[in-house]
Amino acid sequence: MNRSDVIVVGAGISGLTAAWRLALAGRQVKVLEANKRVGGRTLNHSFASGEVVEVGGQWVGPTQERIHSLLSELNLSTYPQWNQGDNLTLFGGRLKPYRGTIPKFAPHVLLDVLQAHVRLDRMAREVPLSDPSLHPRAELWDSLTFAEWLRRNVRTATGRKVFELMCGAVFAASPHDLSFLHVLFYIRSGNNLDTLLGVEGGAQQDRILGGSQRICQLLAERLGDAVQTGEPIRAVRQSDSGVDLISDRGVHQAAHVIFAIPPTQLLRITQEPLLPSWRDQLLQRLPQGAVIKCMALYDKPFWRERGLSGQATSELGPVRLTFDNSVPGSPRGVLLGFIEGDEARQWNARLSGDRRTRVLECFARYFGDEARHPIDYVDKSWAEEPFARGCYAALFPPGLWSSGAARLREPYGRLHFAGTETATHWMGYFDGAVEAGERAAREVLGARDDRGEEDYVRHLGIA
Repeated sequence: MNRSDVIVVGAGISGLTAAWRLALAGRQVKVLEANKRVGGRTLNHSFASGEVVEVGGQWVGPTQERIHSLLSELNLSTYPQWNQGDNLTLFGGRLKPYRGTIPKFAPHVLLDVLQAHVRLDRMAREVPLSDPSLHPRAELWDSLTFAEWLRRNVRTATGRKVFELMCGAVFAASPHDLSFLHVLFYIRSGNNLDTLLGVEGGAQQDRILGGSQRICQLLAERLGDAVQTGEPIRAVRQSDSGVDLISDRGVHQAAHVIFAIPPTQLLRITQEPLLPSWRDQLLQRLPQGAVIKCMALYDKPFWRERGLSGQATSELGPVRLTFDNSVPGSPRGVLLGFIEGDEARQWNARLSGDRRTRVLECFARYFGDEARHPIDYVDKSWAEEPFARGCYAALFPPGLWSSGAARLREPYGRLHFAGTETATHWMGYFDGAVEAGERAAREVLGARDDRGEEDYVRHLGIA
């Protein structure tokens, strides 16, 4: 049985980034992935006609410097999300065109939305990224759900529906799922609300040529035989001299282990000794968001002929948000729709055929009857993924940050923790996953590298 310097559990962006940085620093690394593929919460899908789309995470945007640096390192290119033409909004029973991020509501509604938007950005700027609980008002803000704050501070019913839609788009959750402090932290983590929600200049600005799963596939190719898929870890035994990981195929030994998996997945692995009670309690309270990502393929992007961008927002579900997800170089068109939060949980229980019918009805509601007749269709419910159980990221409910959630990124003996949920900048996004993987790699090297962490940081330029 070979002993590795480091074993990384999880072959998503965060885990493979950590493994690649360690390999470049000369460490003997092994990556163990429970799925029979690499990619984590990224996953490409090829339609029968050849177009490759992402049924997992897909977008990158400005200020996400870490993921852009990694894309450059891997020689991956980006292209702009289609954003030309009018967007559509369906509120109050009327389908109306608009341009920009926020639809043109009645003046009193628009003022209501804008005042809340400004207040959220202003409060978010005050939240410490390293530990939001350090803010003087953290205890109060962490005692509220986002829904409670909206009831108190957004006067119009339509205004509250707008923020409910925003919450689904950003968190794949409903406002009652989230701590208000966490919402403020998330806004700060992604710069501001406009950046989180926007296309041009925002988090949805660009896509990755060939699909976002290519990031993990290329990292895995560089790591070669060090990456082993289809091997879920069942138990961990940690001692003063090292760590044993027990899978269905046997025992793997390492000096250090990095877990780069969704937080609650750690609770499915038997620990010896047990994780500290404070960590276990925090992990028990970190459910994943709920999202079903749905795409229909058409002979052509017919909505563009009508001067439409393919983007629609609606107070009616189950698909409340759409995008044009067509692929460059193909004459065909792809409409993308999201079912999120409580509605995703409800539609997870429906038959896939019923779900397809309802999604296409929503597309037709926004773009006309032609949308009822795609030449291909795919959807992906991430709650049904056995080693993810949801997306986009973990949801922080009231009280979690105040209970010490910032400590979740701390090592426990020889165990280290990555994953986008442990990031400070761009938590929940690819950029946060890279940040967390690089931080975990530095921790390991600082713990045992006789050349010192500073040498490693200077060598790779990831300080």
